[in-house]
Amino acid sequence: MKFRRKPQENVEINLASLIDVVFILLLFFVVTTTFTRETQLKVDLPEAVSGTPPEQTELKQLEVLIAVDGSYSLNGKQLLKSNLDGLMAALQKESEGDTSLPLTISADGQTPHQAVITAMDAAGKLGFAHLRITTVEVQAAP
Repeated sequence: MKFRRKPQENVEINLASLIDVVFILLLFFVVTTTFTRETQLKVDLPEAVSGTPPEQTELKQLEVLIAVDGSYSLNGKQLLKSNLDGLMAALQKESEGDTSLPLTISADGQTPHQAVITAMDAAGKLGFAHLRITTVEVQAAP
């Protein structure tokens, strides 16, 4: 019995199609990935127990007052537009582009929550980092 050996063929793996598949998967994951943005607001809440006002070391500061109906006033001046764009324009004009100024938000207790969030959103979009929300100390009954 004679055994013949067949000449062995060189086995090759085509890497071109494998690389294409890897790049397509990479592209898919990059496109479908959700990137989260951390907020840039630093909120300094005063303690409601002590009721001590913050120190007035800054020369200029901005104060946004929110009325019961959700209308805004900036540093005592009533804003004509009580929306996000109007508040952002007024903050930009009053601060003259200086986002390092402290911003205080004072809202009535019955103000809609959306109005306060809109004021915080306007401050965040403009880049204000020092944000304060005022509270009133609750007086204990004798």
